[in-house]
Amino acid sequence: MSLDINRINELARKSKTPEGLTEEEKKEQTVLRRAYIDSVVGNLRGSLDNTYVVDGSGEAKKLEPKPKNK
Repeated sequence: MSLDINRINELARKSKTPEGLTEEEKKEQTVLRRAYIDSVVGNLRGSLDNTYVVDGSGEAKKLEPKPKNK
């Protein structure tokens, strides 16, 4: 993942130059960014799935997923 972050940063720096990114680099940037976001969301979801809240009586309760509104 460290290499991906370095490459994302490299492409971001290059996009700000007058040269800009090639179409191939833009596609690579999009793919790398999506992979990074998916990784962060997955890690967060994993953390939340293992989170407990302790109430006033000291009882630990597992967090339940919030119902999705349609």
